[in-house]
Amino acid sequence: MKTKYDVVVIGGGPAGGSAASTVAAGGLDTLLVERDSMPRFHVGESLMPETYWPLQRLGLTDRIKAAGWQVKKSVQFVTHNGRESEPFFFRQHDDRDCSNTWQVERSEFDKMLFDRAAELGADCVDQTRLVDVKFDENGKATGVVLKDRNGNLHDVECRVVIDGTGQQSFIANKRGLKTINPDLKKAAIWTYYRDAIRGEGDNEGATIIMQTETRDAWFWFIPLSRGITSIGCVADNDYLLKGRGKPEQVYQEELARCPGLRPRLENATQLGDVRTAKEFSYMTSQSAGDGWVLVGDAFGFIDPVYSSGVYFALEMGIRAGDAIIEGFKKNDLSGEQLGQWTESFREGSKWVRKLVHAFYTKEFSIGRFMKEHPEHRGNVTDLLIGRVFHENAGNMFDDLDASIARAKTEAMAV
Repeated sequence: MKTKYDVVVIGGGPAGGSAASTVAAGGLDTLLVERDSMPRFHVGESLMPETYWPLQRLGLTDRIKAAGWQVKKSVQFVTHNGRESEPFFFRQHDDRDCSNTWQVERSEFDKMLFDRAAELGADCVDQTRLVDVKFDENGKATGVVLKDRNGNLHDVECRVVIDGTGQQSFIANKRGLKTINPDLKKAAIWTYYRDAIRGEGDNEGATIIMQTETRDAWFWFIPLSRGITSIGCVADNDYLLKGRGKPEQVYQEELARCPGLRPRLENATQLGDVRTAKEFSYMTSQSAGDGWVLVGDAFGFIDPVYSSGVYFALEMGIRAGDAIIEGFKKNDLSGEQLGQWTESFREGSKWVRKLVHAFYTKEFSIGRFMKEHPEHRGNVTDLLIGRVFHENAGNMFDDLDASIARAKTEAMAV
């Protein structure tokens, strides 16, 4: 680790790894810093198909295909009474290789990104903690203070800091830029099982979203490689984690209320303890400034339900990296230059956010909406694929809002 770089990237997840690879490939002297020892555990194993494009840009598609991870060809929903939707098969919508994706082991996936940044010329260090980001009197980022695995402090100068610190959101919290969405204060409890019953044929690797009987919670079902399945419960934070006992007990209580999941676990074996996390949705009021930019969950977090996190992180890392490379060429490292991509990103990602809000409306039913508007099946599949950065991405939402309004009126009349 040197004392001066062009760019310092904090965080070795998908956002930090893709950003570091991009700027290093662009010829910038780059340092990538990860707090934990790589590889390290991380949840969020399910990828959207649109991850194909940033992975291709990073030169990783062949390695991903060779890694042996479970191929994901579809998404499926199960209602509160156990009724299964027709799977949304991605290749029925777009018959190209990019319509298949993967259920990855995040420890291995993130390490692949970390190593790729090193291959492209970045200095990559793990077990090194961010102590502070330094700003001058005008609010321009000028460097970072790091603490290595031996407890030694390092004062590192740089011209740009990329904050990929995840939900720690270091710069956003330091500068008071983080705004929690009060309607999406969720929490998750999850664990892993061996030999859970999966879908058949091309639906074997499907991510399945299953509602509980009360619709107060939902489960993700993510088939991984080696016969292991990630299964987690998500609900309002207060409902799930306050006044109900230990997380293990709450998990089993919600499992007993999930008719779509119980039969899939009849002969399955739980592996390890349950884990918990707060999944609060938030955005940042400012995403870039002079000499700094936010990427990944440091930029904002929506919700785990549609598995958008890794794709959005990769996309943000590359977009930020391109803006930084251009800024160095123009000798313009202003917030306007470094964040030139952020408004178009917000515009596209808002459609996933809107679909998340619909999902948490109890009157919403994807099956009902498809029966009412079969012409929108392609629109829904686009959103599940992650294809949101185009002008027609939101075409279905007028009809979706009307469908939910009718369902609410019918529920009130009963």
